[in-house]
Amino acid sequence: MTDAQPGRPTENAMRRALKRARDGVALDTAEAAVLLQARGEQLRDLSASAARVRDAGLEAAGRPGVITYSKKVFIPLTRLCRDRCHYCTFVTVPGKLRREGHGMYLSPDEVVEVARQGAALGCKEALFTLGDRPEDRWPEAREWLDAHGYDDTLAYVRAMAIRVLEETGLLPHLNPGVMSWTDLQRLKPVAPSLGMMLETTATRLWSEPGGPHHGSPDKEPAVRLRVLEDAGRSNVPFTTGVLIGIGESYEERADALFQLRRIQRQYQSIQEVIVQNFRAKPDTAMRAMPDAELEELAACIAVARHVLGPAARIQAPPNLVDSEYALIVGAGIDDWGGVSPLTPDHVNPERPWPHIDQLAERTRESGFELRERLTVYPEFIARGEPWLDPRLLPHVRALADPETGLAREDALPKGLPWQEPDEGFTASGRTDLHRTIDTEGRTGDRRADFDAVYGDWEALREQAAPGMVPQRIDSDVREALAQAADDPTRLSDDQALALLHADGPALDALCSIADDLRRATVGDDVTYIVTRNINFTNVCYTGCRFCAFAQRRTDADAYTLSLDQVADRAAQAWEVGATEVCMQGGIHPDLPGTAYFDIARAVRERVPGMHVHAFSPMEVVNGASRTGLSIRDWLTAAKEAGLDSIPGTAAEILDDEVRWVLTKGKLPAADWIEVVKTAHELGLRSSSTMMYGHVDQPRHWLGHLRTLAAIQQETGGFTEFVTLPFIHTNAPVYLAGIARPGPTTRDNRAVTAMARVLLHPHITNIQTSWVKLGAEGAAEMLRCGANDLGGTLMEETISRMAGSRYGSYRSIEGLRAIATLAGRPARPRTTLYGEVPAERVAAAEASDGHLPELLPLAD
Repeated sequence: MTDAQPGRPTENAMRRALKRARDGVALDTAEAAVLLQARGEQLRDLSASAARVRDAGLEAAGRPGVITYSKKVFIPLTRLCRDRCHYCTFVTVPGKLRREGHGMYLSPDEVVEVARQGAALGCKEALFTLGDRPEDRWPEAREWLDAHGYDDTLAYVRAMAIRVLEETGLLPHLNPGVMSWTDLQRLKPVAPSLGMMLETTATRLWSEPGGPHHGSPDKEPAVRLRVLEDAGRSNVPFTTGVLIGIGESYEERADALFQLRRIQRQYQSIQEVIVQNFRAKPDTAMRAMPDAELEELAACIAVARHVLGPAARIQAPPNLVDSEYALIVGAGIDDWGGVSPLTPDHVNPERPWPHIDQLAERTRESGFELRERLTVYPEFIARGEPWLDPRLLPHVRALADPETGLAREDALPKGLPWQEPDEGFTASGRTDLHRTIDTEGRTGDRRADFDAVYGDWEALREQAAPGMVPQRIDSDVREALAQAADDPTRLSDDQALALLHADGPALDALCSIADDLRRATVGDDVTYIVTRNINFTNVCYTGCRFCAFAQRRTDADAYTLSLDQVADRAAQAWEVGATEVCMQGGIHPDLPGTAYFDIARAVRERVPGMHVHAFSPMEVVNGASRTGLSIRDWLTAAKEAGLDSIPGTAAEILDDEVRWVLTKGKLPAADWIEVVKTAHELGLRSSSTMMYGHVDQPRHWLGHLRTLAAIQQETGGFTEFVTLPFIHTNAPVYLAGIARPGPTTRDNRAVTAMARVLLHPHITNIQTSWVKLGAEGAAEMLRCGANDLGGTLMEETISRMAGSRYGSYRSIEGLRAIATLAGRPARPRTTLYGEVPAERVAAAEASDGHLPELLPLAD
């Protein structure tokens, strides 16, 4: 046996790894690191097995023997950047731009002119490339944006993408660098695909002085991985890849590939993986660094193919492979990426694109046919919703072959309007679900795309395992009880956690303390509100795994109400004494961002005296991203349209560790907090909520309650805290065997009591849910610190679709009966916990909060 050279694997290690690759056995990171070092005959062996995997994937995709490319133009929107990558020649500084006679950004006319020239040559992709958030580093960039009326660089990217769509028909592919979850929501409606290279997961190359990414905040691997995960959660077809030869080890290179595999398995959102070799450039800090050799590139492509599998689309830029096309094709690529007949590669300007005819010939020499694709891959076109925004579908369909999803090579792009779908508020589907859910039930226990819309269940099972059985702790409960009774505001986290775990006599004592605190704070009255829930649509593709309400538009239980139906339901509620309508809906892809304004306005015009309590933070972000407005501006417009307050739903648990198990695509905790704080600053008060009893633990409840208390101390905008026990029966996350079957009675008592204790004296109203707990359960919570029963609801489909057994409405007499069970008086309240006008009280008493017989509205 020959000893390994320094840093080289042994012959035995290479032999074993090659055999496993040939046999199709899953590789681990160590084996992948060995194979990355294959050269010569070993590389030919590795490439042959990788090519077989690639060929099987192309056969399964329906395009055997085809290698694709995208005909594009390159739009360098700005060459300014806040990062300092040591190998980059694309980025420059303001002074140099001025000396060369350029602006800080391409002007709108310059952008459109490049796109028009590309369209005339048959290009179909407009690749927007730019530096990361240059306004954060360069005052000149900030001044340019201000002068042209853009809040930030991404707002300009969005605006230019729309102009390119409307004036040229080219499909934008956006590479703006690191994006937040909210940024992805802003950009998804204007581009069929987005991208950002992962490059490497070697943190030391970013953190250590002298590293190629040192001083570049956007190159931290954890940040870039979060972008890839957020893109997956947001159903964005996403391009990413690795950059090899910048100082990473083979183990670190392998780790990057396995991280991409993890994300792809969980979200199925990575449309292509680019394997790019480092090329040293003059006038950069890394100009003396040796180039990554082409055999090294081929080995990485082959390993990527084995790690990522046959369904992965793997690309190598053809202008960086010299003349070794056969080597690269043989290693397992199935795509050459974007090739431009018009613009240079601005990132690698010294490497011109090959002519497309030449590329086709070299591809044919390797036994493959070169076919043009669009910027979004055929697989995502075939998936349709929710991967392509409805506003982009006409543009994509105009250029896509309806059978293959590849580009229609004879199609010349033409500008098309970028606008909201025509359907808007057209009543459709099971619009009587609010009534028939109690008589006929739901059609099935799960939606038709159960296995696809929520992500990978196996990955989630592993992620959720720690929360399946709440941990118990040993702590001094007696000391914590004494502190809670004496001064709850001084409870330590350890003491609070001990009380959240309390059981038996200790739990009884805790509930007694909470009930005494309730009595001292808000008195004995149990409050309730005469309200009507109006869920205007249940069509939604967000992928909340706890939600049994959301449906695909084609599902039997799907529906959307018209504006007239929404207004009619509000008018009916007013007739029977309601003071509030609570309106929320699914994130329907066809409803424009202004739809929420129309809904609020329709109710305000029909029933001027009705309090409009509507639109969760998730809906607020959706509306803002679809209109291109900031959250503040969108909320201001909603308030002008008639919005009075917002529900603090969509909170679930304000800890992303739990949120990313509960939901695929809902807003992160930080964004929920931003929306709520902004609403409060604008005078829009909100409720606050917590859904518990699924994959969470008491430590998550504690963090959630502490977060709400801190927000309330800052804004004073919360009207109440609502406990929302998880209803498991039809919840996808439970049906998949991941979540617990809801909270126990102990959990409900502890959460209610500790909400009273931990939120004191900041949030004084604690609401329990009769919909989820029933009359007896709600009465018990009134003995544990709660003082509010919520509302009559009149219709309630969300909990009922999830499997709640306690009906869709409750009469005033029924609510009073719950208070009587707890030995307490009851009285009505307004949304803001004020006194109800006598006229409203009389109307409610006359009907007992029941809707008239016209309840099932005609379609």
